[in-house]
Amino acid sequence: MGAYILKRLLLMIPTLLGIMLVSFIIIQFAPGGPVERVLAQLQGTDVGATARIGGGTGGEVGAGSQTTTGAGDGSAGVKYRGAQGLDPEFIKSLEKQFGFDKPAYERFFLMITNYFTFNFGESYFRDVPVLQLIKEKLPVSISLGLWLMLISYAVSVPLGVAKAVRDGTKFDIWTSGTIIVGYAIPGFLFAILLVVLFAGGSFYNWFPLRGLVSDNFADLSWWEKIIDYAWHLTLPLTAMAVSSFATMTLLTKNSFLDEIKKQYVMTARAKGLTERRVLYGHVFRNAMLIVVAGFPGAFISAFFAGSLLIETIFSLDGLGLLGYESAINRDYPVVFATLYIFSLMGLITNLISDLVYTWIDPRIDFEAREL
Repeated sequence: MGAYILKRLLLMIPTLLGIMLVSFIIIQFAPGGPVERVLAQLQGTDVGATARIGGGTGGEVGAGSQTTTGAGDGSAGVKYRGAQGLDPEFIKSLEKQFGFDKPAYERFFLMITNYFTFNFGESYFRDVPVLQLIKEKLPVSISLGLWLMLISYAVSVPLGVAKAVRDGTKFDIWTSGTIIVGYAIPGFLFAILLVVLFAGGSFYNWFPLRGLVSDNFADLSWWEKIIDYAWHLTLPLTAMAVSSFATMTLLTKNSFLDEIKKQYVMTARAKGLTERRVLYGHVFRNAMLIVVAGFPGAFISAFFAGSLLIETIFSLDGLGLLGYESAINRDYPVVFATLYIFSLMGLITNLISDLVYTWIDPRIDFEAREL
């Protein structure tokens, strides 16, 4: 197993390089760039996310600032090809500030070198380190992702078991119809419906429509903080959870059905064991192999969950909104840093999931397989 883990860890290096290289090449052919964003702001023609949302989220760049961050981190971007009516020397100075005076291969090498040491530089337009920016947005994404994962498992696993035991009954049919309808409803449309019904839209004003906590959160007692926190999360989590039950529920049901039909279950029943003993003493561990093995991935991804539309509708400033604004504003240090972090976490999660498989079922031997 040690050799298998070492191989997987070594394979992460070329995989990460491939992901970053492909993304870097695509960016080179994408129109626009941070230099163009600055020039557009100077000319009053900026239509980026910061221009629409305001300086509170993006930090407008004025003529006197010319941006001071990201110059030497090797972040990718499209080199500005000139602008009518602007001093070429001024454009060159902007290119130098952003690091675009270097050849593309040199910028990529510098970026990867820094990223391997977890030096992600600073945001172009927010004047803060990228890691600090991500850290500031994580509470929202963790709150949404972690609670959504826990609710999804808490509902889907028992429901899937109940459906497997009652396969073909009316209960199985109407619960399947319900979760499939929920899965088909777009989360953002359901979120709008919840706002209209319960957040002061047209009917009731029971829940807040902005932020993760209230403005007076620091002055509340500990139990009032819990209530306030749950109060703010109720509608966003409901909107996200309505479509999250189908996959896990059906996966659990089908896994249990496969196990129930096997010979060892028939043998256990023939020995006179109760149905509950058969189901939870013999079937449960084997049936839950696929479900439990996916838990590490779900747990880690919950810390980086970001839903742009849900965050926008409920005014939650999380990673989803950050990623959208960074892409629109051509804030490449943020875009590439989040891509690198998420890709690395995904590769590590896949390895952990494989290890969980072997822990649950020792018969599985990944080391004997060809990589």
